Amino acid sequence: MLKKILPIACLLVAGRLQAQNNTEPEFDKTEKLFYAELGGPGVLFSANFDSRFKKNTRLGLGFRLGLGFTVDESETMITQPGGGYYYDYETVSLGTIPIGINYVFGKPNSPNAFEAGGGVTFLTKKVSLLNYASSETKEGNIVGHFEFMYRRVPLDGGFTWRIGFTPMIGTNGDIFPVGAVGLGYAFK
Repeated sequence: MLKKILPIACLLVAGRLQAQNNTEPEFDKTEKLFYAELGGPGVLFSANFDSRFKKNTRLGLGFRLGLGFTVDESETMITQPGGGYYYDYETVSLGTIPIGINYVFGKPNSPNAFEAGGGVTFLTKKVSLLNYASSETKEGNIVGHFEFMYRRVPLDGGFTWRIGFTPMIGTNGDIFPVGAVGLGYAFK
């Protein structure tokens, strides 16, 4: 009788151990982030929400959505009667709405991760933004962005931070090297 029960018990224990090894750790459920970001897709400053499409994981495909603001300075050349000219500068504040898709790479049981993604930032006014001075100015309501970020997210939630390189594509099509730093909170 013992010869029949022992192999069955061994199989049950081995199956149970294998099932435990295949599941993600119970604490790896911080799939949502709220963070403030200086620079990056919000151009000057933005408050953002970031989440994964798959439930109960910090890694994989996800999205970001934010609200922010920036300033744009435009210059106008004014010709004076009798010859000569001068430049008039106007500073305009405008809202930004960064939207993007990203993928987070890393180990399931590590707070360190790398994020790569891209998207667009909608501007509340039509302006010439992020263009080189030597190129023709073209006004628009949309700028593009890419993200290459290191992010540190605690496994069980809490204070999180991120830093990285976020190249922006201006309204003219010029590509600007921009960086970003963010501080926030991770939760389930």
